[in-house]
Formats: sequence, C-alpha cells, structure tokens
Amino acid sequence: MEHVCTPLEPLLPAGNLKYCLVILNQPLDNYFRHLWSKALLRACADGGANRLYDITEGERESFLPEFINGDFDSIRPDVRDYYASKVDVVVTLGGLAGRFDQIMASVSTLFQAARISPLPIIILQEESLVYLLQPGKHKLHVDTGMEGDWCGLIPVGQPCNRVTTTGLKWNLTNHALAFGTLVSTSNTYDGSGVVTVETDQPLLWTMSIKP
Repeated sequence: MEHVCTPLEPLLPAGNLKYCLVILNQPLDNYFRHLWSKALLRACADGGANRLYDITEGERESFLPEFINGDFDSIRPDVRDYYASKVDVVVTLGGLAGRFDQIMASVSTLFQAARISPLPIIILQEESLVYLLQPGKHKLHVDTGMEGDWCGLIPVGQPCNRVTTTGLKWNLTNHALAFGTLVSTSNTYDGSGVVTVETDQPLLWTMSIKP
C-alpha cells in the first residue's frame, strides 16, 4: 500500500487537511496563529499552556484550548486557574455500565480528579448519574424534568460522620453514613425542586435519569 502525504500542507493557506494541534512547552514561532486557525482540535501538553497563555495576552478569550493534559508539574498555578475558570463542569459519558470493577474504577477517578482540578466532574450513562460532593454545603437543582424516581448518597472511601439534607423524601440530620451501618439508597425527592446536602467528608451523589 502506498501512503501519500504532503508534510507541509498544514502550513499552506488553503487545503483540506484535517489536523489537531498540540502545543508543547517550547517557544511558539510564527506558525502558531496559522496552525491554530485551521486546527479542528487544539490541545496543550502541561507547560504548553504557559506558552499559549503568555503569547496571547490581551486576546486570550479567542485562544482557549479544548484540552490540557499532563502530570501538571510544569503548568503555572495562575495559568491552570485561568483555563479552569473557563469551564463550569466536566461531563464524562460512560463508565457506569458493564463490569462492576470498571464502575468502581470510574468512581475512584472522581476522587483522583479532585486532587488535580477544582472542577466538578459528573459521570452519566443510560439512566444513572454520579457526582462526588466535596466536604461542605451543596445545593442541587432537581427541577429540569429529566430526573428519574430515585437518588442516593453513598459514602465511598470512608465514613461520613455528619450528613444533613433537605429536599429529599427521607432527609438526614447530622446522620453518619458508612458501609455496614447506614447508606442512603432508593431515596427520592420531596417535590421542592432543590436538594441541599451538607457533609463532612467526600460523599457520592447518585440520581436516575428518565429514559
């Protein structure tokens, strides 16, 4: 089989080449704006986000990458916070069906992600959604019309010693949640359209989605 390629095609002013742009932690040269304008997807590898941030001062809103990846040992805190502020939540499609060990791996990822990014992460698949609530107070709006009948609060990882809720049919008041004692499953809503949860430890919120 013969493979045909025009290596410099990404630099041509016109052309039908479809490509993704990955910015590394190296000085950006004169090709940057041209490559950015034609790329289908734009990503930064760790400290590459610093380069993008610095070179686009005054026009950063027009140069937002779709993806930043890496171990985040090179990206500056101010740069990470800037790009993180442009997204409200991360939604992951899939990971809640099939093998139980892989479902638990998805849940574990929520805990790991909390150490990397302040962004909340929602995992949804078919009729289920999970969302890891961090310690503190939370207000969840459940009035979209897409909510199913059930919801729950699961103390994964460690016990939650004080959990208080409103907006549920069976509310908790400074209750302790832990495997082997009390786990709030098969709960539902009181019709108010808002659920509040206060917890002293990370707590997994789960709810059903109407098919």
